[in-house]
Amino acid sequence: MSFKDTLKHAGKRKQLVDVLAKKGIKNTAVLAAINKIPRHLFMDSSFEDHAYQDKAFPIGAEQTISQPYTVAFQSELLEAERGDKVLEIGTGSGYQTAVLCELGLKVYSIERQQELFKKTKLFLPKLGYRPKYLSFGDGYKGMAEFAPYKAIIVTAGAPYVPKPLLGQLEIGGRLIIPVGNDPQIMTLLIRKSATQFEKHELGEFRFVPLLEDKN
Repeated sequence: MSFKDTLKHAGKRKQLVDVLAKKGIKNTAVLAAINKIPRHLFMDSSFEDHAYQDKAFPIGAEQTISQPYTVAFQSELLEAERGDKVLEIGTGSGYQTAVLCELGLKVYSIERQQELFKKTKLFLPKLGYRPKYLSFGDGYKGMAEFAPYKAIIVTAGAPYVPKPLLGQLEIGGRLIIPVGNDPQIMTLLIRKSATQFEKHELGEFRFVPLLEDKN
């Protein structure tokens, strides 16, 4: 894999950031992260010309790298601050993981596809991104051993909100999850107490399905 990142790439990133800002992304740290991270390196080289378009693209194992607007939108919804502990469900290509790392968050991430897990675990450190922990496993179960989390971000469509994820949020924590089939409704759940959650529905998005281990 070539790690070339040219002035041309940087210029395209700046154009992408301008598009995202016009679409309503306001968090300057999120926009700065997207302006810095070489998205083209997370994709097959044959898609390089499309890397800085605001579109999702295949990354193998029937998965996609999310649309940049979706990455920015979910990242902004986290309202997380540097040093906060965040759980990501669906590592995928690692692009969203890199954005979270660039934001200074302590990132714990789970990937269900072993092919992507192995590839991303090796790739992220080569770009200087070192999540606290990457796991191969079932995202529906979360990662209880490191809970509670300030925020949880789910990057695949779930037919329902997994109860373990709700239980792994700290009080005041935020869960961002696309719920439904096709399309999904972006859903924000804020934990108000041990048993109470505040729910917000934030429009339609399209994600690949969140896979569950039925064994």
